[in-house]
Amino acid sequence: MHHAPVPAPSGPAAEVPAPRVSILVISYNTQAMTLDCLRSLQAETRVPHEVIVVDNNSPDRSADAISAAFPEYRLIASPDNLGFAKGNNVAAEEAVGDYLLLLNPDTVVLDRAIDRLVAFADANPRAGIWGGRTLNGDRTLNRMSAFGDLTLWGLFCRASGLAVAFPRSDLLNPDEMGGWDRSTERDVDVVQGSFFLIRRDLWQRMGGFDLTFVMYGEESDLCRRARAIGAQPRMTPEATIVHYAGQSSRKRSDKEILVFKAKATMIRRHFPAWQQPLARFLLGLWPWSRMASGDLLARLTGRRRFAEAAAHWREVWSARESWRKGFPARPPEGGATA
Repeated sequence: MHHAPVPAPSGPAAEVPAPRVSILVISYNTQAMTLDCLRSLQAETRVPHEVIVVDNNSPDRSADAISAAFPEYRLIASPDNLGFAKGNNVAAEEAVGDYLLLLNPDTVVLDRAIDRLVAFADANPRAGIWGGRTLNGDRTLNRMSAFGDLTLWGLFCRASGLAVAFPRSDLLNPDEMGGWDRSTERDVDVVQGSFFLIRRDLWQRMGGFDLTFVMYGEESDLCRRARAIGAQPRMTPEATIVHYAGQSSRKRSDKEILVFKAKATMIRRHFPAWQQPLARFLLGLWPWSRMASGDLLARLTGRRRFAEAAAHWREVWSARESWRKGFPARPPEGGATA
């Protein structure tokens, strides 16, 4: 996809315009990637903006490197690891732009992506929340830049294996919106937090991220709450980034356990009371069924990848007591109430 370049401002020095978008980057122990992200952001962004980086006490001296390379950016060097949700809440308190853009540090901005996303937001104001298209590190499509709500039907499709068997079906893989190739604009339930644009006044009205969600699920919860008051998140393929997902996460099973903990919290928070017992049962059945099917396929085919998948899901299933009740409710610290 080729576009005419957007010219940089020229002419005599003038007063710096107020930022239209405040770009929030939460960094933890990804120094090289964070610097690459900030370089790409700087090279590809012409819309008036400010950049606020929160470094979560990275042991790799990210804060020093960011400060040296980008002294014009606002750096909040936290003495503690605040995590993603609270880090963004802290950064947003300092922001002055009309929009907030949450941008992961393990991303690369392509082809004026931020300019294009802000222009898309200006043209579609009713959405309130906007997202773009995301590519993996090898430039293949990352389908999780936008996704569907967690629902009973979606949980059944996961627990039964239908979503795995029919990944390109909207009906049978609803949480990944399987039939959509991300090449068209459309309304979505959730925009992923790695490239997430929101009106600052809407963010403030929502109280930012709910800090009950220690890691994962924050954007799903925020989008649900925003839709309840009239927002309708929308995605455009014209704004594209690369996302090297999971660079600051632990091993895959540890990450999956946190994802399941977030899903259990979403069930507790957003599902009707009558649906919750069945939803929790299906959530528990999900890793068990993946473990069992992986074991069976490994025995039938002798393929190592099935045995490895079964071992991964066995770890998640074995840790179910740690995730089945979700994150504990906590008092608000700038986020929404539990």
